[in-house]
Amino acid sequence: MSVHRKTAPDGAESNLARLRPPYASVLDLIGQTPVVELTKFDTGKCRLFIKLESQNPGGSIKDRIALSMIAAAEKAGLLKRGGTIVEATAGNTGLGLAQVGIPKGYRIILVVPDKMSREKIQHLRALGAEVRMTRSDVGKGHPEYYQDMAEKIAAELPGAFYANQFANPANPLAHETTTGPEIFSQLDGDVDAVVVGVGSGGTLTGVGRFFAKHSPKTEMVLADPVGSVLAPLIKTGKMQEAGSWTVEGIGEDFVPPNADLSLVKKAYSIPDKQSMLAVRDLLSKEGILAGSSSGTLLSAALRYCREQTTAKRVVTLVCDSGNKYLSKVFDDIWLAEQGLDDHKQHGDLRDLVMRSPRTGDIVYIGPDESLLNAYGRMRRSDVSQLPVLDDGKLVGIVDESDILAKVDGPYDGRWDRFNAPVRTAMTSTLHTLQASQTLDALLPVFDRNEVAIVFDGDEFIGLITRIDLINHLRRRAK
Repeated sequence: MSVHRKTAPDGAESNLARLRPPYASVLDLIGQTPVVELTKFDTGKCRLFIKLESQNPGGSIKDRIALSMIAAAEKAGLLKRGGTIVEATAGNTGLGLAQVGIPKGYRIILVVPDKMSREKIQHLRALGAEVRMTRSDVGKGHPEYYQDMAEKIAAELPGAFYANQFANPANPLAHETTTGPEIFSQLDGDVDAVVVGVGSGGTLTGVGRFFAKHSPKTEMVLADPVGSVLAPLIKTGKMQEAGSWTVEGIGEDFVPPNADLSLVKKAYSIPDKQSMLAVRDLLSKEGILAGSSSGTLLSAALRYCREQTTAKRVVTLVCDSGNKYLSKVFDDIWLAEQGLDDHKQHGDLRDLVMRSPRTGDIVYIGPDESLLNAYGRMRRSDVSQLPVLDDGKLVGIVDESDILAKVDGPYDGRWDRFNAPVRTAMTSTLHTLQASQTLDALLPVFDRNEVAIVFDGDEFIGLITRIDLINHLRRRAK
């Protein structure tokens, strides 16, 4: 009797070659991430490759160190069944620790600076981690500094293990034994430079140690956000006062114990704006959705490549997935609020209008839509008032107080009141400003507890709120 083997359809063999039998656990997916060559950027004489650490199950390179640190703590007897793991994190190490630790039965307490993206916080809490938010505007030694706070929590909690990615030797060990060898193998042992950032220093030190032993020609290149002390320290040998930066997960106001800066051959300071534009270009040109720190690494890698006079093979990293930054890096309004976009400045009220019919991103409501629709649109867009447009013309404004005044009252009939048209609650007597006016025109409007309604001639171009003015003043103060 003949046996017929199932075969793949014509042309599918190359796709099936990447498939493997089922894994026993999602944790078995940590590491062995793919490398892609970037072909849509100007890389000079060089070839530039990028390792997709976003393909780890927790969405970032930090899954590697979480697995390593927990295993080392268990082996050393520092973590026992039912114990607690405490960590200071920009989000991704916490995600990794929760991804690995919670299935093992550990309680996870994470101290996170308040500049972290909403998606990271929601992801952490959905995994079951306890998140303690703290200030991002204070440095080491301050009681509300995230690392000091995490260390204090761990010290006061019986049986707690402080992971301390910044000084834990299992952090760089993970990269020395996995990330470095993978890059070396994937690029056939021919790597001229690796571009990394430093948060805790584990990637730099681990990968750097591996290549120092196995490929001495390979240069370690540091990508650092402007404001961080690390690149200036490497360039000048002097510790400067730290500034502020928006990119998450890399850059420091001190030198982490795990960061061996002697491994760095060249360092670049990358402005936030350049990082944000680069990571958006990475998505639009190469189809790779990456986080903000990856924009810093890509910018530095491109600068390094374009400076070379001979052909080199350069690799950098997608540190984490851009899914965690959709409300920030990939939100045009957020970029504008941070002063990180390319919008031309006019020196008048146009500079403060964040959402406009001209750009198609204004959030509005129609006069015949329901108040329930208006309420839902406010909630989804995180605004407290909506312009009411009828065939593109401004006919009124409706805010939270207008809706509340209309729907409040006896329970009976409340649903009908929510379904009443917006025109029955909106304010139609409007005080307007012209776009050519200066900021001084806003204060009398705000004193009347109104929102500024801005026109350019007869054309409505948007609203300005108090928070828009505060954002503008903050940007100008930098």
